[in-house]
This record gives sequence, C-alpha cells and structure tokens, in this order.
Amino acid sequence: MSVVKVIEIISESPDSVEDAVRKGLEKAARTLDGITGAWLSETKVVTGPDGRITA
Repeated sequence: MSVVKVIEIISESPDSVEDAVRKGLEKAARTLDGITGAWLSETKVVTGPDGRITA
C-alpha cells in the first residue's frame, strides 16, 4: 500500500520557471523527508507596464 502526501508550494523567480521550482523544492526539503517528485499545475507570470516578464 502506498501513502501520498500532497502539499502546495508557491515560489517565484525573476530568472526562470525552473529556478522557481528548484527554490520551492529546496525550501520544502528542509522540513519534509522523502520528496520524490513534483507536479507543476499552474504557472503565473508577472509583467511590468511595458509587458515584459519580471517574475
């Protein structure tokens, strides 16, 4: 029998989505044991007034 614990992690980065995911997982791993993967369910971008992505 398998047991799964699902948590929500919200993270951001001005560099890339990959960097935001990495930072979120690294922070979660400080207090959670046995993280084996992640699902990315939503992606949000923040833009400046000129339309350029800032985060």
